[in-house]
Amino acid sequence: MGRKIFISYKYVDDDVYNITGSIWGSTVRDYVDKIEEIIGESDHIYKAESEGEDLSHLSEEQIWEKLKNRIYDSTLTIVLISPNMKELFKEEKEQWIPREISYSLKAVSRKNKNGDPVTSSENAILAVVVPDRNNSYNYYINYKDCCADGCRILSNCRIFNIISQNMFNAKELNKKECEDGTIVYYGDSSYIKVVKWEDFIDDIDFYIDKAYELRDRIDEFNIIKELC
Repeated sequence: MGRKIFISYKYVDDDVYNITGSIWGSTVRDYVDKIEEIIGESDHIYKAESEGEDLSHLSEEQIWEKLKNRIYDSTLTIVLISPNMKELFKEEKEQWIPREISYSLKAVSRKNKNGDPVTSSENAILAVVVPDRNNSYNYYINYKDCCADGCRILSNCRIFNIISQNMFNAKELNKKECEDGTIVYYGDSSYIKVVKWEDFIDDIDFYIDKAYELRDRIDEFNIIKELC
C-alpha cells in the first residue's frame, strides 16, 4: 500500500558526499531527488516540494501554510540528518526542520469541504543520516566496544531537540549498564528510528514499514510535540 511521504531537510547543506558526480559536489537536495525518484517508481506518494519549484515570491507565512498543508496530507515524515542541518545562532522555532517535525507529530483537526472536522493522525517519522563529504557518518554515528556486543553512539548535540527528545523515549526502556558505565538500550527504544543513508536506500520499504509499526504503537512512547 502506498504511503504519503513528506521530507524535511536542510536544502543548502553541501557538506555531504557527492552522489551526482558533478564537479560542484552535492547538496542534501540531491539526496531528496534520489528518494523522490525511487518513490516515483513505487506506490508511494511524494508530498514535499520538487526541485525547481519556485516559492521565492511567497512570504514566510505563505510558505509555512503550504508546508503545513503537505504535512497534514502525509502520513510519514522522513527527516534527513546532515552535518550542517542546524543554524547554531537561530532558535529552533525559527528554523524549518524543527517546525516541520513538531507539526508532523501533532494530530491536527481541520474542516473538510462539508464543514465536518477531520483530524489527521500523528505522522510516522524516520531519521535518515546522510554521509558527509568524506562519505562518513562519524559526525553523528559512532561505535564503541561496550558490553558484549558493542553499541552505537548517536551525537544528538548535532541535531534539533525536537528530534532527539523523541529518541530513547519509550515508556518502558529495555536497557543495561555495561562495566564501563555506558547505558545500552535494546529493542524499540525510540519513536524516531535512525538509519544510515546506504542502508535506507538498500531497503526503503523495510524502514518505511518499521516507522509505521512504531506509529501504530505511539502510545508506548513519551512524545514531545512542542518546540521549546
